[in-house]
Amino acid sequence: QGPLVESGGGSVQAGDSLTLSCTAAGRIYSSHAIGWFRQNPGTQRVFVAAVRWGRGSTYYADSVKGRFTISKDSAKNAVHLRMNNLKPEDAATYYCASGSSPDTDPREYRSWGQGTQVTVSS
Repeated sequence: QGPLVESGGGSVQAGDSLTLSCTAAGRIYSSHAIGWFRQNPGTQRVFVAAVRWGRGSTYYADSVKGRFTISKDSAKNAVHLRMNNLKPEDAATYYCASGSSPDTDPREYRSWGQGTQVTVSS
C-alpha cells in the first residue's frame, strides 16, 4: 500500500481528546491490517489498537479499551485513532503499521510510518 504517514499528534492536558490519522499512499488490501503502536525512549514498541481492513474488525490493548477508538476510512485509505480521556501514561510516539493480520506483536508488521508525538500533561 506504499508508505504510511501519521498525523494529528500534539500536546494536550489529561482528560483531553486527540485524533491520530494514518494515511497510506496506495490501496490497502482487504486481508491486511493496520495497527497503532506507541513507544517511549528506551522502551519497546507496544500495541495499542488494530483494524482488519476488509472486515473492519477492531482490536484494542486493555489499557486503552473504552477510551480509544480505531476506525477506517476506505475512501481515503486512512485509519484514525480517536483517543479520549487521555492520561499522562498515554504520552508516547505513536506509530501506525501495516501487516497481514491484526497482531499485537510489532514484528508481524512490515511497513511503518515515521511516528507522531503525543504529549499529555497532568
